[in-house]
Amino acid sequence: MSSTKHPVLAQLALGFAPLYDKQRQVLATRISCIPLKPDAAIDPAALLAAVSEAAPDKPVVLNVPQEAALQGLLAQELPANIVLEIPAFLAGGLAGGLEGKKGLLLKGASALGPERAAFKATELDLDDLRRGVQDPNTLPLWCNVVRSAPEAQEAFERGAAAVFGVPVEGHYEAPAGAPAKSEVSADLQVIIVLMGQVDQGESVEKMEATLKRDPGLAFKLLRYMNSAAFGLPVEVTSFRHAMMLLGLNRLKRWLALLLATASKDSTMRPVMWAALRRGLLMEELSKTLQDSDAKDEMFICGLFSLLDHLLKTPVGKLLESIPCPERVRQALVEDTGPYQPFLQLVHAIELESVFDYREAAETLMIGPAELNQAVLNCLLKGAQLE
Repeated sequence: MSSTKHPVLAQLALGFAPLYDKQRQVLATRISCIPLKPDAAIDPAALLAAVSEAAPDKPVVLNVPQEAALQGLLAQELPANIVLEIPAFLAGGLAGGLEGKKGLLLKGASALGPERAAFKATELDLDDLRRGVQDPNTLPLWCNVVRSAPEAQEAFERGAAAVFGVPVEGHYEAPAGAPAKSEVSADLQVIIVLMGQVDQGESVEKMEATLKRDPGLAFKLLRYMNSAAFGLPVEVTSFRHAMMLLGLNRLKRWLALLLATASKDSTMRPVMWAALRRGLLMEELSKTLQDSDAKDEMFICGLFSLLDHLLKTPVGKLLESIPCPERVRQALVEDTGPYQPFLQLVHAIELESVFDYREAAETLMIGPAELNQAVLNCLLKGAQLE
């Protein structure tokens, strides 16, 4: 991977998570910038430049858990799309530094004076909500962090207007007593049939006939391919045109993306958000490998790592009916193979665990500057695809 143009990234461990509301609409991306050394001198202007480049016009919640860095950021003119987290224990002492500021996030419950006008919401943990902690400033409540659908639902029922985190963790397991699913739903069959045809090298005519069974699917496929994230030099006008430009191997990744984002279950929107970014981050990390097939396969690996939750089917059974590269199957089903350490690194980034981040990155011999640039690249591309 090439070196980053943002040297400040070498001092940080980056993590990210969605912020979503009761309707499971994703409202913003939370980017955590955790200093690798507690006393690191973080250049606030350089940090803002790096983050702004990854999300030039999308809502971002910026979490920087270091007092000196927060003081420096407050002295900057924050872009309108960036909400900065301020711990409650600091907010009272920053009254002067908060003058004229808007759209900050108060992390923790603490009664504020005139500085309350600077804040748009209060962030509490689910345990705080369970204990009945009240926000004395009567700001909207955001909950941090949930790791399951029941936790998210509980947070909303306890008064949260929005929550941070991907609401699934680990492999999907069917609820006790639930009937086993024999196959994926009919509305996804067209994609799976098409993936099989691509895998078997069927004619373009056969694939076009399959795609015509779902005109909406063809439209969505072309929209993805013509997005800025894909970067094609010309506009793709038809499936046949896409085949000419891409070839079969490149087409597989976009069919995988369709499958991972095709769920009509609105509660799965944050999971689809996460699946797309996992795929894009895995693709960015594939640049460390001297393997021409790795880019598309690692993209599929990241996408499919949440497919069991999206389709409510255990991953082993799911991949019996969906064409999948062997190295992807090894990572997802057996927790082995060359892509498994990369998937472990992606998990550490999602969990914002500095220890796991450092250990997984060192195992793969990826420096923090290169890794964090990959994170910002994936977030930018994810926004471009939505």
